[in-house]
Amino acid sequence: MNQRFVVIVLDGFGIGAMSDAATARPGDESSSTLGSILNDYPDLKLPALERLGLMNAFGKTSKNMHFSKEANFGKCELMHFGADTFMGHQEIMGTLPKVPKVQPFQDKVDEVAEHLLSLGHKVDVISRGKLRYLLVDDACTVADNIDADFGMAYNCTAPLDVMPFEKELELARQVREVVTVNRVIPFGGTGNTIKDILAAEETREDRFIGIHAVKSKSYEQGYMCRHLGYGVDKSVQAPTILSEAGIEVTLLGKVADIVANDDGKSISCVDTGEVLDLTLDAVKSMKHGFICTNVQETDLAGHSQDAKWYMELLKLADAKIAQIIELLNDEDVLVVMADHGNDPDIGHNKHTRENVPLLVWHGQVHGVELGLRKSLSDVGASVCDFFGVAAPQNGSSFMGLLKQK
Repeated sequence: MNQRFVVIVLDGFGIGAMSDAATARPGDESSSTLGSILNDYPDLKLPALERLGLMNAFGKTSKNMHFSKEANFGKCELMHFGADTFMGHQEIMGTLPKVPKVQPFQDKVDEVAEHLLSLGHKVDVISRGKLRYLLVDDACTVADNIDADFGMAYNCTAPLDVMPFEKELELARQVREVVTVNRVIPFGGTGNTIKDILAAEETREDRFIGIHAVKSKSYEQGYMCRHLGYGVDKSVQAPTILSEAGIEVTLLGKVADIVANDDGKSISCVDTGEVLDLTLDAVKSMKHGFICTNVQETDLAGHSQDAKWYMELLKLADAKIAQIIELLNDEDVLVVMADHGNDPDIGHNKHTRENVPLLVWHGQVHGVELGLRKSLSDVGASVCDFFGVAAPQNGSSFMGLLKQK
């Protein structure tokens, strides 16, 4: 039997603050990514997402979008600490999240510098008052990630025309050897220079200093990235479990950078049209297997605090999702969801701790309410349940609710 389970993650597309936002992420208690976009663009129409139950999950209608009687819908809380793309995707794949080490780069800058010097690198310390970060081999900065939860990740940023990505990745792995934060992230693009990267330097809260990713021009062409996580066991995640059972796995977009898929196909790209066209191609060519796609640019629009760009990306994604639905058969499952929020109007450029939509298409099954799920891992658990393989470490399957009425 041909069966495909497709997950599309609209990165940063939250639908309202979680109940613990006031204590877990003070300032996020008023966040609503979808709410802000609809407030700025009340005429927005997203026909495919509306049909899938976006407004049902949101809990209210807008001028041009209404509840859908045929939708299978719910929403998910985030079990992971804060609101994080990397841990969000580990959670989606079935990992039980652990509270990470939170540590400004200032606490590790000397140890990292000494370690890299001992390995033969040229290391310059850049000082801005009491804040410091590193320039390594005249081509790669090592500093705080200032585009996510502060103190949870360090970025290595390089112009790939000067430092090839393989060399940058090796450098990042050396940084990873002596730090215990959630992630070390090597990334870069072509066509920019180290001057462009240094010009994107910014500080936050007088404690964190780093390179603003979008302003570094790294995303404009030739973008490459890898997320080196701390304490994540790939063997308990859906892609590894499926691959070991002989089931095809394809990861597209940013999820290819951050989720292990040793025996499957992973293609990294950023452009929304491109990644969803790759998804269309994967659905056409795959007879039996799992596809997960991350639409990253929605998250970049949130970081850029650009509601107009976000709105335009949603319209593009909606049109492509409609095309994907047309390719599915009644045995297939499509899930559209997010990994956290990124409210463009909240007043800061970080992720926001929001519930996320859980919109499920499954052939002739209609009108199923999936409720408030306690973890994004319910998706990974449902994927494994769908294919009849071992369950991942975390999560409860909702496949039992999707019985044809």
